[in-house]
Amino acid sequence: MNPTPPTSPDSKLDIAAGFASDIGKRDENQDFAALCLEDGQRLHGAVAALADGVGGRKGGRVAAELSVRTFIDDYLGQSELLSPRKTAARALESINYWLFREGQKNENLKGMCAAFTGVVIKGRRLHSFHAGDTRLYRLRAGQLELLTQDHKPEGADGSSFITRAVGAEEAIRIDYGAHDIFPHDRLMLCSDGVHGFVSQTQILALLDARTSPDETAQKLVSMALAHGGDDNATAMVIDVIDLPPATIEDLNLAIAKLPMIEPPHTGETIDGFRLDRQLADGIYSRVFRARDMREFRTGVSPHVVLKFPKPHTIGSESSARSAFMREAWVASRVQHMWIGSVLDIAPGRQSCLYVAQPYYAGETLEHRLSRAPKIRLEEGVAIATKLAKALGSLHRAGIIHRDVKPENIILMPEGGFKLVDLGVARIPGIDKDSLFVPGTPSYKAPELFDGKPGDERSDIFAMGVTLYRLFTGGAYPFGEIETGQTPKFSKPELLTSRRGDLPAWLDSLILQALAPNPQDRFRDGFEMAFKLETGAHGAEPDFFRKHSWLGRNQIGIWRGVSLFLALVIVAMLLTSRYHIVLPPWVMDALRWIARPNG
Repeated sequence: MNPTPPTSPDSKLDIAAGFASDIGKRDENQDFAALCLEDGQRLHGAVAALADGVGGRKGGRVAAELSVRTFIDDYLGQSELLSPRKTAARALESINYWLFREGQKNENLKGMCAAFTGVVIKGRRLHSFHAGDTRLYRLRAGQLELLTQDHKPEGADGSSFITRAVGAEEAIRIDYGAHDIFPHDRLMLCSDGVHGFVSQTQILALLDARTSPDETAQKLVSMALAHGGDDNATAMVIDVIDLPPATIEDLNLAIAKLPMIEPPHTGETIDGFRLDRQLADGIYSRVFRARDMREFRTGVSPHVVLKFPKPHTIGSESSARSAFMREAWVASRVQHMWIGSVLDIAPGRQSCLYVAQPYYAGETLEHRLSRAPKIRLEEGVAIATKLAKALGSLHRAGIIHRDVKPENIILMPEGGFKLVDLGVARIPGIDKDSLFVPGTPSYKAPELFDGKPGDERSDIFAMGVTLYRLFTGGAYPFGEIETGQTPKFSKPELLTSRRGDLPAWLDSLILQALAPNPQDRFRDGFEMAFKLETGAHGAEPDFFRKHSWLGRNQIGIWRGVSLFLALVIVAMLLTSRYHIVLPPWVMDALRWIARPNG
């Protein structure tokens, strides 16, 4: 199976669910199940649970229903910012304590408890909570997996006795699990009245038939009864239709499972991807064009780009994982025609840490600058406008690229364009200010050299450097800056002095992007794109004038002029009062300065 594009950032959790239950040969049905889906205003996801009141105990139905209802209500009543593990665990601890205490003092409910399995689908993770012998299955691509373990005495798998249940002990012992989940996964929760009489092979066949959730649940219950089941039989089937973008927690959990390996070499095959050409070999990563050897689809290129971290040079393993997480997170939230995407790898296929991206045929802007002829005005403005709009889309999402430069811009045939490499992007609400500010020195804004974290205007500065190099054929506005250097941000040489075919408004626009003071720059990519599209122009911006000698000494100059005029007035008064005779040429100069229109 080929990698598939990431979930749309506008997608929401979409599920379909079905339920069936039968009393069997019992006097009452002590099973209870329920499901609740987010209402669009809150981001709790979907929460579902199934409980089976322990047979032979008074109040089994009460324990089952209260366990399910309280688990769902308490989870939804807590802050959506907390992790499901914490919120759901609190809910279970609360109802467990109440059931246990009530079962101790209420003779009618003495010893009440229930086997329990609950699930929360939030982001792109499935969280499970389990005690007893109810079960959770997951069907994916024809493979059925049991995600829970029955709590029974050792060697007593066929016994109805269980060692854990909600309400059985004062302190509950819950199995928690975090699992990945994908669109088209099918989940099934059931009581022992189903799985005790329907084999795993039969469960697989019924779930994989892909009838509606209601019909599938009913067939499971009916088969259990037909096979001699005499207990309450309950099944809940949940189809995952679509999922929201992955959360930071989702990505961290997934990436943490992947080992880091030494970067491979051309000719090797990793997870069915044959590395046929090395595209780059930098300090922190090695990049290959690879061919997908597992599946070929009509109209889809078999080529992808794989980026492998270099664990010995990237600084730390956590830094490498953080960089790869950022690219995946940004790609899941910002879908733009001019921003490179990240591909999802089919479940179970990826065996080590790397990022898979589409292969974009073309060349980097840096490579284009190395060859003649220089980029024409119309072509350059088109590239600049696409870059500005790509940055604008990131900025509207609160994301700062932090490494805008020609090496990270791919020019594709027929005007195609991609801004890539989001491994050091600043993510809203996640990154905290630190002394280390990533980026390439020659493109870093003045405030970044002062240790400030940077914002949209810092990206605009890097874009200004990029455009200056684009139109000059590779020259840097402030010279090429090495690591550890502190540059001087004086006014760069005008583009129009280098190329006679460029208009003055382009000089003005790039000078504004390169303004030393962030407040003088464009606010974000979209504002700069508007100026590029309209060809707005004007006089040389004030922020570079004030860095010239005249601009820096305006107050001193006016003080000098004022002092000179005062001296002239004093001199004229002295000559008039004390009849001081001055040389004729001095008197002529004073009269000329003092004349009304002077």
